Amino acid sequence: MKVRQVKLREIHKSASSAGKPSFCSVVWDQQGFHSVTASSSDASIAVHNALISSCPPKLLRNHRDGVTALAMSPNATCLASGSVDHSVKLYKFPSGDFETNITRFTLPIRALAFNKSGTLLAAAGDDEGIKLINTVDGTISKVLKAHKGPVTGLGFDPQSEYMASIDSTGTVIYWELQSGSILHTLKAVAPNSGLDLSVLNVLSWSPDGRLLAVPGVRNDVVLYDKDTAEKLFTLRGEHTQPICALAWSPNGKYLATSSLDKQVLIWDVDRKQDIGRHKFDERITSLAWKPIDNVLAVIDCMGRYGVWEAVIPSSMKSPTEDVPNQSNNGLLLFDEDEVEGQESSTSGSLSDLGEDTYEELKPLSRKRLSKQSDALKELDEDDNDDFSLSPKVESHKKARRHHNKSTDNGNEGIRSRLPSARSKMQEAFQPGATPVQPGKRRFLCYNMLGAITTIEYEGYSHIEIDFHDTSRGPRVPSMTDHFGFTMASLNENGSVFANPSKGEKNMSTLMYRPFTSWANNSEWSMRLEGEEVKVVALGTTWVAAVTSLNFIRIFTVGGLQTHVLSLDGPVVTASGFKDELAIVTHASDCLPSNEQVLEFRVLNMTNSSQPLRGRLPLTPGSSLTWFGFSEEGKLSSCDSKGVLRVFTSEYGGSWFPLFSACKDKKPDENYWVVGLNARQLFCIVCKSPDLYPQVVPKPVLTLLNFSIPLASSDLGAEALENAFILNNMHLIEIQKQIEEMDAAGLDTSSLDDEAFKLETGQDQCILRLIGSCCHGDKLERATELVKHLSLEKSVRGAIKIVTSLKLPNLAERFNSILEERLLTENKPLQTTVPNSNYNASSSTEKSRLSGNDIPLPAPKLSAPMFLKKARTQEAIVGTEKTQEKQTPAVNDLEQSKTTERESAAAEVNNAAGDMNKDRPSKPFLKRTNSQDIEKKDEVDKVKAHRPANPFKKSVK
Repeated sequence: MKVRQVKLREIHKSASSAGKPSFCSVVWDQQGFHSVTASSSDASIAVHNALISSCPPKLLRNHRDGVTALAMSPNATCLASGSVDHSVKLYKFPSGDFETNITRFTLPIRALAFNKSGTLLAAAGDDEGIKLINTVDGTISKVLKAHKGPVTGLGFDPQSEYMASIDSTGTVIYWELQSGSILHTLKAVAPNSGLDLSVLNVLSWSPDGRLLAVPGVRNDVVLYDKDTAEKLFTLRGEHTQPICALAWSPNGKYLATSSLDKQVLIWDVDRKQDIGRHKFDERITSLAWKPIDNVLAVIDCMGRYGVWEAVIPSSMKSPTEDVPNQSNNGLLLFDEDEVEGQESSTSGSLSDLGEDTYEELKPLSRKRLSKQSDALKELDEDDNDDFSLSPKVESHKKARRHHNKSTDNGNEGIRSRLPSARSKMQEAFQPGATPVQPGKRRFLCYNMLGAITTIEYEGYSHIEIDFHDTSRGPRVPSMTDHFGFTMASLNENGSVFANPSKGEKNMSTLMYRPFTSWANNSEWSMRLEGEEVKVVALGTTWVAAVTSLNFIRIFTVGGLQTHVLSLDGPVVTASGFKDELAIVTHASDCLPSNEQVLEFRVLNMTNSSQPLRGRLPLTPGSSLTWFGFSEEGKLSSCDSKGVLRVFTSEYGGSWFPLFSACKDKKPDENYWVVGLNARQLFCIVCKSPDLYPQVVPKPVLTLLNFSIPLASSDLGAEALENAFILNNMHLIEIQKQIEEMDAAGLDTSSLDDEAFKLETGQDQCILRLIGSCCHGDKLERATELVKHLSLEKSVRGAIKIVTSLKLPNLAERFNSILEERLLTENKPLQTTVPNSNYNASSSTEKSRLSGNDIPLPAPKLSAPMFLKKARTQEAIVGTEKTQEKQTPAVNDLEQSKTTERESAAAEVNNAAGDMNKDRPSKPFLKRTNSQDIEKKDEVDKVKAHRPANPFKKSVK
C-alpha cells in the first residue's frame, strides 16, 4: 500500500502558539472553489481559494472567541459559524460579508448543520438542547431536548426526513423533523469523549441517505440503517484508538476516517476494506471531501491545514463518478439582486443588525419567499413540501420515488428560473482602514502623515489621532464617538469621519474636525437621509464624501456645501491630495473571467475641471487594495496581487508598474501599503495569513525599493535595467516640471540641480550596462545604450571602456555617434553665438560656453544633449578628471578587481550617497528650516562661481 505525502501549513496560529490541541474544522463549498477552516483557539475564520493555492486566505474576524463549528448551505450562498462566545453567525458566501447573529446560547456551540434546502439550520452545544432555526426570517422553529451531555454532532439526512444527533457520552438520537419527536435512541454506541474539548463525537449520513456512519467503541466505524436504526455492518482496520472524524466521498463509495492514533484511513465501503492510509504528526480533527474532485481537505489539532490529492488510485472508481443526484431546489438565502437592493436601501445593510432584530428581517423574508414562489409555482403540492421548513414524513420508498420524480420533472425548470451565480463586484473601502475586529482597536485611517484608531465599547467608541512625526502636527485630544464611525481620512489641517446607516434612527453621519482654527466651534457634521457614506477624502480646502446614491458631496473645511455631483457607477474608493480628488468606480459588472472592471477620474477642486479619466488596470484575478497619491502627488494604486502602479503622462497617460511583490516578498509575508515617494514604497509587512496590521503592537513601517516586473535579462543585469527605467521616468517628470515653471516665469535652479544629478547617475548606470553588454557579446545593445548618454564626457568614457576591452569596431561606432551629435549641437550654436566669440577649432569649446557668451535656452534633458550651463560644465570637468585617473585600471580589466565598470559603480554609489544626504533619515521627518538654509547657502556658493550678469566682471 502506497503511503501518500500530504504537506500541512499553519493557518490558525493561536492553536499552536499555546501548545495545546484544539478542535479545528474544515468545510468545502458546493462547487469546490473555496474551503473554510476554523479553530476553537482562534476567533478568525479562514476562507481559502482552491483555484489559486498561493493566494493567502481571507480572514473573517467577527467572533470574540474561538470558532468551534462551521456549516455551509447546500447552494454555497451562506456560511454559518458557532463559537465559544455562545453566538451563531451567518455570512454571505463567498464574499464573507457578515450578515447577522442568528441565535445565541448560554454555553459554547459545538455543532451546526443545514438541511437540504438550506432553509433550516440546526445548532447545538454544551446547552444540551438543539435549536432548529428558520434561516429565512431568523425565527426558532423548534428546540429539541433529550441529550444528557453536550451535543457534539448533527446531521440532516439528504431527504430531510430525519435528523441525527450525537453527544459527548456517545448517545445517538434519531429525530423526526415534522413533529420533533424521537424515533430511535442508541445509547453509548460511540466513545465517551469526556472533558477533552479537542475531541468531539461526530456522525455523517451517506450521500444517498441510506446509511448513518458513527464512530464505534472498538476503534471502528459502525453503519446504521436510516429507517430502522439497525446496525448493518462495521469497518474495522488499522486504527488503534477511537475515531474522531468522518467524511463520505461525493458518490458514497468511499469513507475517510481519522483517529486519535494520528492516522487517516480511506475505506471502500462496499468491500469493507481500507485501501489507503496516511500518518500525520498530529491527529486530524476534521475531514472534508472536495465535491467535484479526488481531493480530501484535512486540518489537525494544531491548526495546520492541507489538501490530500489523488486520494483514490486512478485504477479504482473515481469518488466523483455516479454521484447521487442531490440537486438543491432550496431557497437562495442571499440573492444577489436583493443584496444590491439592500445596500442602497435607507434602512442600511444587514451586517449592522444585532441578534435580536428579527422583526426588521420579516418584510425581507416575505420578499424572498414571493420571489421564490414565482419560480416554483408550476410545481405540485408534493414538490413544494420539499421546500418547507418542517417537511412531512413519508415512507422511505415513497420519499425516494418522490425525489426521483421531482428531479426529472422539476429541476430543469427551477434551474432556468433561479438567478445564476455570478462574481460579486468589489465593495467600497476606505484606503488605510482595517476591518472591524470585535474587542480590538483597529485603524480608521493609516497614511504617511499619521493614524486614526478606534475601539468599540458598549454604546460608544474611543478614537485617537497620532502623527508619525510629532513635530509636524498638533497634539490632538482623543474623542468619544457615539456615532460608530467606520471610516476616516487625515491630513495636516484636520480629519473627517463617517459611519454607514444603521436604520432610520441612526442615519449616516459625516463629521469634520479641524486641528487648528481661529474660531470656536469650528467642528461640523452633516446627516444624510436616505443614503449612506461609502468613502471620504480630504484636500487642502475641501472635504468630500461619496455616498450609496453615487453622489459626490463636496464641502468646504468650514462646512459649506459647494457641489453635489453624480457618478456613473458604484464607488470603490477615493483619495485626496491638495486640490485634487481621485475616485475609483465600477465601470460595469465583472467580466466572465471574474475580473473587476474599474474606472478612475481625477477632479480639480480649484478650477472645477476633470484633468484625468480612464480605466484602472488590475492584475487578472485581483482586486483593488490601496489607492492614493504619492508624496509628490502622483496617482497610485495597488492590487491584491501586490502590483503597485503609478500614473504617468507618457504614451498619452499610462499606468506604470513600479513594484511587484511576487518577486520580493517571502511566502509567509503580505505587504500592506501605506504610501510611497519618488524612490521607495512605504508598507507594513504582515505575517501570513494576516493581510493587515494590528494596532497593538505598534506596526513597524518598512521601506522597499521599487522593483519593476522586468523579464529575466540574458545579461543578468536586472538591477541596472531597473535603475535605468526609473531614472528615465524621473528625468521625464522633472523636465515636465521645468517646462511648466519656465512657462510661469519661476526660478528652476533647484530643479536644474536635481536634473543634473539624475543625468549623472543615469550616465553611470548606462556605462555599467554597456560594460555588461560588451562582456555578454551584445554589441548592438551597447550601441543603443550609448545613444542615451546625456554628457559628452560620458560618451568619451564609453569609448575608453570598449577600447580597453579590445573592441575596435564598437569604438569606431561610438566615435561616429559622438561626432554626429557634436555636429548636430554645433549647428544651432553657430547660428546663435557671434563668430568673434566662437573658436570652431577648439574641441573643448564645442560643448562649453565662455563667460562672455550670450546664454542659450536651457536644452531638454532627454538624451542626447551636451550643451549645459557653465556651472554644469564645471562639474563635468571634475568628472573628467576622475575618469582619467581610472583609465590605467581599465587597461588591465580582466586581471584587476578595480575595473572601469566597478569604478562607475562606485561613482553611482557615491552619487546615491550624495543624494541621500539631502534626504531626511526618518521617512516622516521633513527638513527643518536650518537645513533649508544650509542647502540654499550651498546653492549660492555654486552660483558664486560666475556673476549673475554675464557682462559684469567678478569683484576681487
